[in-house]
Amino acid sequence: MPKPKRPDLKREALKRHGVLNPHPHQVHHALFHEHSFFDPRDLVQVKYEMLRRARVDGVSISRSAAEFGLSRPSFYQAAAAFAQFGLAGLVPRKRGPRGGHKLTQEVLDAIAEAKATDPSLKPAALAQLLKQRLDVSLHPRSIERGLARQKKSQ
Repeated sequence: MPKPKRPDLKREALKRHGVLNPHPHQVHHALFHEHSFFDPRDLVQVKYEMLRRARVDGVSISRSAAEFGLSRPSFYQAAAAFAQFGLAGLVPRKRGPRGGHKLTQEVLDAIAEAKATDPSLKPAALAQLLKQRLDVSLHPRSIERGLARQKKSQ
């Protein structure tokens, strides 16, 4: 009977923090294959070494990017982020909206007022009410998430 695989804790940590390199097999620089300190799965380390290789070792940007499995535009983005924010700039940021942009305080107040008047109102009914009162189109699920966030913060 084969032994069960042990979980790769470093991989899990990299993934949890959003810095797991989706293409570690494309990192061809010798450091990442000769020394255990260098991990091609660590995207921050890969980007830093790519920048260092070009800036300190004088290798062309195209060659440096290719050795580390990244594109030239990725190099320039990493260089700008590193120049502005240091090492923290190499950590990928979450894409997309940063919150419910339609769930303004005015909308949340209208929801709270409606719920105070009639606690049995469901998100679908609240969505219709908001459309009528404030001319704001919200999906019922967005209302549910907004209410859940409000509940958590209280």
